[in-house]
Amino acid sequence: MKLPAYTQTSRMSSELGTLLLAASDNQLVGVWFDDQAHLPDLSACAPDTGQPVLHQAQAQLAAYFAGQRNQFDLPLSLATGTAFQQAVWQALLAIPFGSTCSYGQLASRIGKPSAARAMGAAVGRNPLTIIVPCHRVIGANGSLTGYAGGLSRKTALLQLEGAV
Repeated sequence: MKLPAYTQTSRMSSELGTLLLAASDNQLVGVWFDDQAHLPDLSACAPDTGQPVLHQAQAQLAAYFAGQRNQFDLPLSLATGTAFQQAVWQALLAIPFGSTCSYGQLASRIGKPSAARAMGAAVGRNPLTIIVPCHRVIGANGSLTGYAGGLSRKTALLQLEGAV
């Protein structure tokens, strides 16, 4: 994943570990746990010098973890992904708080019912963890499968939302 030029980053502590946030042109381009899979190289990014969206994201994530927010209202950029990945990430945004869906159901929602495996790869590359709720995607049999931030975090997020 190549981040936009002039990306600024910040860090925040959460109940599930340190989150790294990235923004460019006042759009949120990334939220990752500091030890998750598929973490991009952030070494060329500048530290936050006052990107309002980074402060808004931190406040909204803190409220989410405190059980005071079930939706995010932030300007997002999904442009770091391919057209297919962007379609998958848009579909993730439609999964309601407290709900789950399977990879197969998600594939059907974007008109690619035979693409469940490709769907899994795209979900795993989601650059906006929690905000774009990839943790709400589960196996066809209801099992908690795959999460770039780790299955214990996926379980905790679903418990926070009352989905398990």
